Amino acid sequence: MKSKYILSFSAMAMALLLESCNENKFTVVGEITNAKDSILYFENISLEGPVVLDSTKLGDDGSFTFSDKAHQAPEFYRLRIDGQIINLSSDSTETVTVKARYPEMSWKYDVEGSENCKKIQELTYKQIALQNRCIAIMQSPGLNYQASADSVTKVIEQYKEEVKRDYIIKEPMKAYSYFALFQTLGARLIFNPRENREDIKMFAAVATSWDTFYPESERGTNLHNIALEGMKTMRIVDSNNGMEIDASKVHTTSVIDLTLTDNKGVVRKLSEMKGKVVLLDFHSFEAKESTERIMQLRSIYNKYHAQGLEIYQVAVGSNEHFWKTSVAALPWVSVYDNTGSSLSTYNVQVIPTFFLLNRECSPVKRDIDVKDIDAEIQALL
Repeated sequence: MKSKYILSFSAMAMALLLESCNENKFTVVGEITNAKDSILYFENISLEGPVVLDSTKLGDDGSFTFSDKAHQAPEFYRLRIDGQIINLSSDSTETVTVKARYPEMSWKYDVEGSENCKKIQELTYKQIALQNRCIAIMQSPGLNYQASADSVTKVIEQYKEEVKRDYIIKEPMKAYSYFALFQTLGARLIFNPRENREDIKMFAAVATSWDTFYPESERGTNLHNIALEGMKTMRIVDSNNGMEIDASKVHTTSVIDLTLTDNKGVVRKLSEMKGKVVLLDFHSFEAKESTERIMQLRSIYNKYHAQGLEIYQVAVGSNEHFWKTSVAALPWVSVYDNTGSSLSTYNVQVIPTFFLLNRECSPVKRDIDVKDIDAEIQALL
């Protein structure tokens, strides 16, 4: 009897071993040169964020091999060394080959073995070019604040039209179309279903296509939820726009103090900036225009801070954690208003809105009254 049990156990172990060997796999192989002793991470981009699946310390030749089980629907991965990232996708048991050189691996790499990965590479390069173009516009000395904002908005819209036409609408069932929906500019989504009806349509189109090709997939369900939440937000925006109050009713003759907490937990009072010229900015980091607005503010801050300009930014919105993440590297004061009381104090009905405060900390100009922000700031300085 004992020998039978041993035989049975051995057969079971062999069966499990064979099953493991036959398990369908997605494999990534290749080399990243000039990165000896660096740690290369293989991460799954889950709906909750990046999850490390494996890692390796690179040798002289930079070679690596990673794998994960094959999924029924497209799945997303990335290779990462520090902040340098290569995005990938898998919808089969394919083997993808990646070759790159550190530290330019994010924007200069070769990928073979997957049409989706090639398209994701195209989209990545286009997104980098868009970001560089926006930065160049914001740094152009010949453009004032409004002209820069208009130009940035225009190039972003041109980018979106190209991506919709050539990628999303063309093949909404593809992994690269899903990837395109979640591209960012800075910390903001380029296609933002919280702010744009046409963007909601793109999310809905990909969601519907995934229902057909990948029924009951978790990512397809997530797309539907995002589209529905976007439509709900649009209804709220439409309702609020009907309540807009004339800006002329804002009092601008005395100090209107604010006391709010910044991202480090420090209480910051607006009145503490007395003696400086202050740009008081009411901002939503969840808004479509957030990225280009932050770029504009950074340009203004860099230009005039040494002469006595400060920025006191009041963030509003439903996601406090997202705000903290977004402002971590900003050089000015950014505080969070979770009640919206500051909006009532300054009679703000539309976000974004800014005021210019003189050295007595009194509001003297509102954005709708400002034709050339550089001239207005210089006059107050």
